[in-house]
Amino acid sequence: MIDPDTLALEVSLQRVDFALNVALTLPAKGISVLFGPSGSGKTSLLRCVAGLEPQSRGRIAWGASVLSDSRQGIHSPSWQRPFAYVFQEASLFEHLDVMGNLSFGLKPERLHNKRCMVPQSAPLLSPELALEQAIEILGLKALLGRQPQQLSGGERQRVAMARALVTQPSLLMLDEPLASLDRARQQEVLPWLEKLRDTLHLPMLYVTHSETEMTRLASTLVLMDQGRVKACGPVQEIFTNAEWLTDLGEEPSSLIHAQVKERDEPWGLAQAKFKGGEFWCRDPGLAVGSCVRLRILARDVSIACREPVGSSIQNIVPARIHSIQADRHFSQSLVRLDMEGTLLWAKVTSRSVAKLGLEVGQPVWAQVKSVALIE
Repeated sequence: MIDPDTLALEVSLQRVDFALNVALTLPAKGISVLFGPSGSGKTSLLRCVAGLEPQSRGRIAWGASVLSDSRQGIHSPSWQRPFAYVFQEASLFEHLDVMGNLSFGLKPERLHNKRCMVPQSAPLLSPELALEQAIEILGLKALLGRQPQQLSGGERQRVAMARALVTQPSLLMLDEPLASLDRARQQEVLPWLEKLRDTLHLPMLYVTHSETEMTRLASTLVLMDQGRVKACGPVQEIFTNAEWLTDLGEEPSSLIHAQVKERDEPWGLAQAKFKGGEFWCRDPGLAVGSCVRLRILARDVSIACREPVGSSIQNIVPARIHSIQADRHFSQSLVRLDMEGTLLWAKVTSRSVAKLGLEVGQPVWAQVKSVALIE
């Protein structure tokens, strides 16, 4: 049975010095992030989905719509696919102002074939309303009369995203849209991406090799390396397997979904509650009740066999040892802690494991030195 809410990919792309071989199914909701080192095949896969790069063989289907199938000789050109693509560079038309750039995507010949393929479950707005919505969601009203050369890098990317939105795609594809921006501009654009996700509920396929973007945006995470998929699944599930991350050179860490319970404004702290405990972290100014993600590096977690007293560490939570495994170097061990259903990685020396006599099932105390609130 065909699932109408999936993007099914079987992609094989052969080049002289590179081979892309991918088979996976992604949900048509949330943000699916293609993550991995440079040269792992992320952009090549994205371009195949967009129809910008015909795969050597394989099949791409958006729900019941088959976009390409090498066995049947099907290949829908990119302009017929119900998708929109945002490149790393904004690629705005320099001779048009912001409104002119946005209106370009509304030309009838650019909308007709895409509209024929948009699922009936996603009713279309009129072009005028689609334009108004994109301007409102991405905060562009004050910029409409400006020329591209008068915009900051972050503003240019917001215009590029809005230009893609006015075509009312059923999937928005973004190829490292923040890579050319400095850190300040990246932080400026990230909340707008979250707003797109939360306001329009528009599915996105997002390419990045940035840990910050991946941990902040991903609902589904695809780990890629050397043209293949190493792992794919809900982002929190992927973080429970330290080997998948360390194989890509990433620091073992935990990702925890939580909710802001209270704020201690005089000290600039917020307390985030999750199943199994509460952590204090730096307060970004979110309202009580806000849903957040917490990222905790395994190296920032230590283990005590007795409840610590008089410690400067404020996040001390009872836990039970779930598993113990060797890290890449035998001198280090990764201990997986269970805080009443919420899992937490701790990276400690193998000598400490032996001296403390740590074993699976043992009750301990987790001491968390640093918690990053990333959303």
